[in-house]
Amino acid sequence: MIEISEHIQGILKTLPEKPGVYIMKNAAGQIIYVGKAIILKNRVRSYFQESKDHTPKTRKLVSQIADLEWIVVGSELEALILEMNLIKKYRPRFNIRLKDDKRYPYIKVSLAAAFPKVTVTRQMVNDGSHYFGPYTSVWAVHQTLDVLRHLFPYLTCDREITGHDARPCLYYDIKLCSGPCIGAIDQAGYRRLIDDLCAFLDGHTEPIVERLRQEMTQAAEGMQFEKAAALRDQINAIDRVVEKQKVITSDQRDSDVLAMARSDGEACVQIFFIRNGKLIGREYFVLEGTEETPDTEVISEFMKQFYSEAASIPEQVLLPNEIEEAQIIKQWMKSKRGGKKVEISVPKSGTSQDLVKMATENAVETLQALRVQWEADKNKQTQALTELQQALGVEKPLNRIECYDISNTQGTASVGSMVVFEQGTPAKNMYRHFNIKTVVGPNDFASMEEVLTRRFKRWQATQEQHAVGAKIDPSFSVLPDLLIVDGGKGQLGRAMIVLDEFGLSDKITLVGLAKQQEELFRPNVDTSLLLPRHSQALYLVQRVRDEAHRFAITAHRKARGKLGVASRLDAIPGIGPQRRKALLTHFGNIEGIRNATLEELTQVAGINEELALALQSGLE
Repeated sequence: MIEISEHIQGILKTLPEKPGVYIMKNAAGQIIYVGKAIILKNRVRSYFQESKDHTPKTRKLVSQIADLEWIVVGSELEALILEMNLIKKYRPRFNIRLKDDKRYPYIKVSLAAAFPKVTVTRQMVNDGSHYFGPYTSVWAVHQTLDVLRHLFPYLTCDREITGHDARPCLYYDIKLCSGPCIGAIDQAGYRRLIDDLCAFLDGHTEPIVERLRQEMTQAAEGMQFEKAAALRDQINAIDRVVEKQKVITSDQRDSDVLAMARSDGEACVQIFFIRNGKLIGREYFVLEGTEETPDTEVISEFMKQFYSEAASIPEQVLLPNEIEEAQIIKQWMKSKRGGKKVEISVPKSGTSQDLVKMATENAVETLQALRVQWEADKNKQTQALTELQQALGVEKPLNRIECYDISNTQGTASVGSMVVFEQGTPAKNMYRHFNIKTVVGPNDFASMEEVLTRRFKRWQATQEQHAVGAKIDPSFSVLPDLLIVDGGKGQLGRAMIVLDEFGLSDKITLVGLAKQQEELFRPNVDTSLLLPRHSQALYLVQRVRDEAHRFAITAHRKARGKLGVASRLDAIPGIGPQRRKALLTHFGNIEGIRNATLEELTQVAGINEELALALQSGLE
């Protein structure tokens, strides 16, 4: 049964029947979730009603809600925009969000200047400039600019352009600047060069090449052979770049193709940018907070976050699946596109469907490559371990890290996970899970104490086995240098008790990890430790924690799957032999119990509302 404080109950009674955004906060006043609703009253109340549709993630969210706020707006579109802005600002723990909270780079063309420059920026402002992006890699942006500078030699220096300088800089001599400073190109000509550069980035190269060919012909006919040769070289250079842009379709519309891959709690969205029938580029983005969330919702949330930051909106977006918010997102994208129509579709056949499949394959390969890259990048791992060791103030290297998490549904099929990282990489052959045996009901603290006790009893046993030359389990024979318990101060206290019992408090560095702000709590230290936001140490701790959470959920689902329905009935706290018999006598079989309403369940002798809710949850 969901426990609701009087404070929350009072707020729920005053919810308006209007569209708006709701903001959920924890006991520390931190924003942990932001959502939107067409009718605030119905949507917010649904979180606090027991439902089979609630995922473990939703239940965990609800358990942490200590306060609620809402903002009424005039329409669903206004709610969508406000929701996106608040998620971007606060990055709540339970919302799906782009993994990196840094600003992505853009190419900026300062069109408001008399002689526009082309630069890299991380922020779009309404200053009359033309922006392209976002891109995921600054390196890739600079590579693009290197190509552009050879094709369209734009200005890069800080000179005041008068056209009367005595001599140009070196870049003019090596053909990386068109020389407006000495009048080699006038303002109109330079502006045309910049327009060509923008058109090229937009994927519309044919008009550029056609005009350059005409200019080359005119120059040759006018005996301006040096100019004609320069134009010829520029055309050839553009052609060489364009040849690498694969012709995808005869459809001349500008399209984005989105697809997604998921693995071990991570999601990677791949975008293909189709312009004028050609594939001119692609980008990938990794999202966090996607566990237990349907693919359609992940894609929908990605679209809102990506296109809120995108420099331009295409006229067509191709998706792998239908999304529930398609209509309101189309309306929003149309407004961002200046009132021009935007089509969102899921192709069922032909070239468009092939494009989605190709994007999906690329997303899968990208996600695999990212995981391999992390595991293979020894420098990052070494840096992460060193940073973490220094932050914790320990002398011993953190060669072995173990992390523990608990997963259950209303106390049913409770499972504890143990994951092991050696030298900063997962040692999956060392992973173990523990089916909780001594704890009745959903008590994560007691479950954590049982798991750690059993783990160190195994360690003691391996010491004895090693003494007599017996075969030992390497998962338990080595003590961790760092032990992380997922759950903050509460779980830390239980872990301290276990380490004291085994005399290991001085041998193992122990921390509790609180998810809200990624805080590390240490024994006998009042203040929490916050690792630098973009440090390798934080990324490592997050990955270790996420792996423990993923492994716990996986083991829990397997445990529930192995339980027969009748066994699940026995496993529900409060259901003993007499109540089990009464339920089966009343409903005839397990299926009847599963399909019964809350009111029908409470009509059985000995079954109150709390037990009825536990039955519905445990048998779903």
